[in-house]
Amino acid sequence: MLRPLLLAVALSTLLPGISFAATAPVAVSANAATTSLHRFFDEEWERGLREYPENATANGDTRFNDRWTDQSLDAIHKREAEDRDALARLKAIDRNALSEADRLNYDVYLWDLQRTVERQRFNEWQRPLTQRGGVQTADEIVELMEFRTVKDYEDWLKRLDALPTVLTQTEALMREGVKAGNTPSHVLMERVPAQIRAQLVDDVTKSRFYQPFLKFPDTVPEADRARLRARASELIRQRVIPAYREFATFFDTEYLPKTRTSIAAVDLPDGKAYYDFLAGYFTTTDLTADQIHEIGLKEVARIRGEMEKVKAEVGFKGTMQEFFQYLRTDPRFFKKTPDELFEAYQAVAKRIDPELVKVFRTIPRLPYGVRPIPAASAPDTTTAYYQPGASDGSRAGYYYVNLYKPETRPTWEMVPLSLHEAVPGHHFQFARGLEMQEAPMFRRTAYFVAYGEGWGLYAERLGYDMGLYDDPYDRMGQLAYDMWRAVRLVVDTGMHAKGWSRDRAIEYFMDNSPKTRQDVVNEIDRYISWPGQALGYKIGQMKISELRERSARELGDRFDLRDYDDAVLETGSVPLSVLEKHIDEWIAARKQAPAAAKAR
Repeated sequence: MLRPLLLAVALSTLLPGISFAATAPVAVSANAATTSLHRFFDEEWERGLREYPENATANGDTRFNDRWTDQSLDAIHKREAEDRDALARLKAIDRNALSEADRLNYDVYLWDLQRTVERQRFNEWQRPLTQRGGVQTADEIVELMEFRTVKDYEDWLKRLDALPTVLTQTEALMREGVKAGNTPSHVLMERVPAQIRAQLVDDVTKSRFYQPFLKFPDTVPEADRARLRARASELIRQRVIPAYREFATFFDTEYLPKTRTSIAAVDLPDGKAYYDFLAGYFTTTDLTADQIHEIGLKEVARIRGEMEKVKAEVGFKGTMQEFFQYLRTDPRFFKKTPDELFEAYQAVAKRIDPELVKVFRTIPRLPYGVRPIPAASAPDTTTAYYQPGASDGSRAGYYYVNLYKPETRPTWEMVPLSLHEAVPGHHFQFARGLEMQEAPMFRRTAYFVAYGEGWGLYAERLGYDMGLYDDPYDRMGQLAYDMWRAVRLVVDTGMHAKGWSRDRAIEYFMDNSPKTRQDVVNEIDRYISWPGQALGYKIGQMKISELRERSARELGDRFDLRDYDDAVLETGSVPLSVLEKHIDEWIAARKQAPAAAKAR
């Protein structure tokens, strides 16, 4: 899973039906069309960085580190108008005059823009925060900022000075949501007051916003440090904390009582159309909620059968529910302290690294590290997530792990989780994308959920090919994680389209997975706050696995898993239909190549 900060502004998934049939280029206008398209991509990339400064920060572009996204109604409507204008400008470019590569770039951007414009009617800006993040956790952007120069610190001071405005703007959006009946579920918003209160410290130096001033690098002159600390203390004491105190009062007394009791997306304004949109958006298919629900039920049954085999292998004599309870509670599967848990995650990551050559020929150059999820948000977020590296290579990728309540974090989940979030999962996917030097930036940093999370889930199963599942309990962990994503298909559609209650979804999850209740409740609440997103994982994994089986069947002894895995990643993040077309062409090319060419 990607870090929530990025998900708000990253290029995401598209609808199916994109046609990539070759068309004859028009030589006389090819140069003009190509120039126009590339200029359009450059201008839109720049607009995205300028309009969403947090995204620029995440990409390692420091030019806008002194500001936040303008969340005023005027700014939101202006951005929506600019998106509509961008769509018209893109359509005015002669697609037939482009090269094959640029036709693909054109079509990908066109469909993303079309979906962005279509999405405007749902007014998601009226729900500007969730229990997993928002203005109440604005300090977490520090994780993405480099503090090396005086200007870096002064940029942060300007962000601190502007933060009360962001809080005021957010409050205004929430008021609009209340008027429109477009609010988050009450059960989720009950988690937020504690997150806001975490910002109300008595000692300024304990504020998470003050963190960069606790230790300066040698590159910041001693003469500047006292001034910077004093200004930070002043801003946090006189502006930031009072603004959060006012926001807390508004949230507790006005907003929380007016949030909706329903959990279903279909109960939002124009809710059925909204959930239908999200299901297609996140899966890049035209599957209906009912079809996805049935796929999930079948996968749950299949994986359950595999779990029974592992239970028999380890000699456990009880029922599956008793086996799940054993996996959730036996001390052998848990570390005693957050530090021990963190060290174990680091050890698993190092164990994976040397085995990657068994399943890849191409290893990306960008490194990655392991970090704990910030303590303030850890109780309300998932087991782990990945933060991509900076697009210019100035910041490594990071695998964030949840150390909250180590007694709820079983060791049997560490191998599949690390394969998914770090290598060869999300880190390989994003690092390889950044190495597509000839592609426009939006393609190099793209994130389509069905492809990206499908790849992460597929990467968990690569652990078998890498020899990492020699312990049956680690294999049970892989099955548990596969089951986790199959269950998502059932409970997400169940809650948002079929009338399931939150409790029913939690119990279904617990009945079919050994994950702990702490994780299960957080997961279910995530699906409530982020409808449809969880559908992309299993649908994407099933397509990538299907294409692998097709490749092996058609290529026979010419099939090499290393080449297949490289071929999947070399497209960058794309809709599943585009990936399938690419792999079919790759198969055809391998069939025609001389036998000796199968090994590169």
